[in-house]
Amino acid sequence: MPHVAAAPVFDDSALSPGDIRSPSHWVTSLAYLKAWSQAMSHPDASLVLGSDTACVLDGRLIGTPSDGAEAEGMIRAFMDRRHEVVTGVAIIDRRREGARRHLFADEAVVTMGRVPEEELAAYVASGAWQGKAGGYNLMDRVRAGWPLAWEGDPTTIMGLPMNRLIGRLNTLLRDAPRA
Repeated sequence: MPHVAAAPVFDDSALSPGDIRSPSHWVTSLAYLKAWSQAMSHPDASLVLGSDTACVLDGRLIGTPSDGAEAEGMIRAFMDRRHEVVTGVAIIDRRREGARRHLFADEAVVTMGRVPEEELAAYVASGAWQGKAGGYNLMDRVRAGWPLAWEGDPTTIMGLPMNRLIGRLNTLLRDAPRA
């Protein structure tokens, strides 16, 4: 079965969660908007998947930085502390008459130690923070030697909770309509 990977056709950075009580509802809503935008762009696609990730520190939702100064501020705020990472997933299933949506969110916890000043400056200057919730990618930073530990599925932290997604997709494919 062929597949297509595409970026959403809208920029969610202009959206604000306001006084949100549930980060998982926010990221799941954004995941659905992303999936829906792609479903409209690809009318022949039978399954469309969208995801969105945000961090939560002290009850405050932290998305994707808009510039290097914001990325640096996010990372400094995470140092020597724990923060949550929440990823929402939406699957639009159009294999039957009337599309069905399947939504879920997964959470993990990250502890970031102190990143040396010169490493942080080089990272911010590199621009590698762009497009990353909280300004970093877990495995890239682990490979770079940053002091990171986590509880939960690391793929949730990286933006697509594969452990839960595989189970959902297996269920969808098992329950697929017969031609």
